[in-house]
Amino acid sequence: MTHLDFSVNVDHVATLRNARGGAFPCPVEAARIVVEAGADGVTMHLREDRRHIRDRDVERVRAEIAAPLNFEMAATEEMVAFAERIRPPYCCLVPEKRAELTTEGGLDVLRAGPFLHEAVQRLRAAGVRVSIFIEADPAQIEAAARIGAQAIELHTGTYAEGPVANRAAQLARLKAGALAARAAGLLCHAGHGLSYDTVGPIAAMPEVTEVSIGHFLISQSVFEGLGATVRHFRAIMDEARAA
Repeated sequence: MTHLDFSVNVDHVATLRNARGGAFPCPVEAARIVVEAGADGVTMHLREDRRHIRDRDVERVRAEIAAPLNFEMAATEEMVAFAERIRPPYCCLVPEKRAELTTEGGLDVLRAGPFLHEAVQRLRAAGVRVSIFIEADPAQIEAAARIGAQAIELHTGTYAEGPVANRAAQLARLKAGALAARAAGLLCHAGHGLSYDTVGPIAAMPEVTEVSIGHFLISQSVFEGLGATVRHFRAIMDEARAA
């Protein structure tokens, strides 16, 4: 059984902090807790409007947390320059719209302008492993490989948040995407919208090497506590992987 990495997104700890304008709860402290509870890494998305995570949060996690930082970012000059400065181990390029509540789908690599290719090359030159958040579309996956990405993250929201009756078809689509990623020489990650009820079939796919979870974990921690929620999620993932 190959190990399945588990990266926890702490963005919405910062959302709670910012709601009152103070310093609590601290996303850096949340990062410490999730790593102690069994997460392999920490994910943070620094948005253009700084609606949750702030620059200093990312800088502190990079400096203070031993586990790898997966830095989510839009492919913009500002964010590429920031990543070049802090040099996170991993970076995931995501689509970003100011009006959206959360990321709404995969990045359209086929229709992206030339800066996406430049961003990938600059990040790789800085020693950052680059992934692209993408739909399970073979053409998009092949395009990601062509511009130099080393990994993709499959958008699982349609599967996890859509009608239960459609899940088998969505899982088949994600499985095909994971196989296409492997054929293209890319690592395959997965994330968005996954919960206790939906992560198992994703974790069971041997082609998937990492899952990234955020909103559900932070929300469920209101009832279970953050460390307990991470341990519970980790146990579900590991059981599915072993089976």
